[in-house]
Amino acid sequence: MGKKKKKKIRVAFRKNRQQRARRTNLTKDVLEQADGTEDLATGERLSGKGDLTRYRTVIGIETESANGTQVLIDVDESKCLHGRVVAAVGLNSIVQTDEGQGHRYECTVRRVVRTLSRDGRNAVVTGDHVLFQPTDDEYGVIERVNPRRSTLSRGSQRQEHVIVANIDQVLIVTSADEPPLKPNLIDRFLISAEKGRVNAIICINKSDLIDPVDLQPLIGTYARLGYEIVLTSATAQSGIARLRSLLKNKETVLSGQSGVGKSSLLNAVEPSLNLQTTDVSRWSTKGRHTTRRAVLLALEFGGWVVDTPGIRQFELWDVIPEEVEGFFVEFRPFVAKCRFPDCSHTHETGCGVKRAVDQDLIARTRYESYLKIVLDR
Repeated sequence: MGKKKKKKIRVAFRKNRQQRARRTNLTKDVLEQADGTEDLATGERLSGKGDLTRYRTVIGIETESANGTQVLIDVDESKCLHGRVVAAVGLNSIVQTDEGQGHRYECTVRRVVRTLSRDGRNAVVTGDHVLFQPTDDEYGVIERVNPRRSTLSRGSQRQEHVIVANIDQVLIVTSADEPPLKPNLIDRFLISAEKGRVNAIICINKSDLIDPVDLQPLIGTYARLGYEIVLTSATAQSGIARLRSLLKNKETVLSGQSGVGKSSLLNAVEPSLNLQTTDVSRWSTKGRHTTRRAVLLALEFGGWVVDTPGIRQFELWDVIPEEVEGFFVEFRPFVAKCRFPDCSHTHETGCGVKRAVDQDLIARTRYESYLKIVLDR
């Protein structure tokens, strides 16, 4: 982190826990009582500058880091402890201190911290490095969230939902069957990982349910693109040794749709974790949520993992249609051969990318994923 510069920040607090500025319909009263307007209540504010608008000036620290210029809240570090968020639910977090054996505190979040993060769904997420002030031996208040070096995010109700922060890699867990494998979901995770500066590994679990030969075209597609792929079966204990070696001394988040066996894989890799698991719904062939929140877990053989709740849809965050082609690296040699410089590779004639798909130079499954992502934006 570079040189620190202090500056004043005007913070507009969230407009909650306050009454509305206008408490009655004065316009209606004026129209109905035109002869007695001088007798109407005069205590109402008609402007927007009532008790709803509250600003506060705080001192911030402007820092230069690898992620650009960021402004952090200036706090008295002599009264704070440094820690890592191992679990976050709403406004409460479990923070483990960096010193010694890592004592854990249950922490709330200072309101100004939540306000500065109002563009995102969560002010504090699992994996964050924070400064917090203990109030006793068990509780504390988070005073500042330090800059994140990496994130895995998705879109949620037009806001960024950061699933986890400050991790080295994401293990994209899918299943060969039950629930069925979804290449488009893999591609969405790959885009989010690259966007968040996280290395990606593709794990195909439940490989014992089908003939592995059937997976070779898919494996070949991603292997040619340079992605690490591991086939596993938590039930048959196959591929577990290789998976353990990929997780060793790394900070890894496991993510994927519900029912693919993320918790079962972690139990196979580290039996002492003893995570709760459940079966896939036979009626819907979709997974059912077992993990309720993202939790940072230590591995005895070195490293950390984050088990996350399963998802059924993954909306990309902060990715515009024109940007999508850049995340499909196999498109790059053929983009220059398109007839139109602004070709979207969807419907245009003379498209170099579509021609490469027809000639099997680009996998059709990847191109279909591209279409779904672009047309959904």
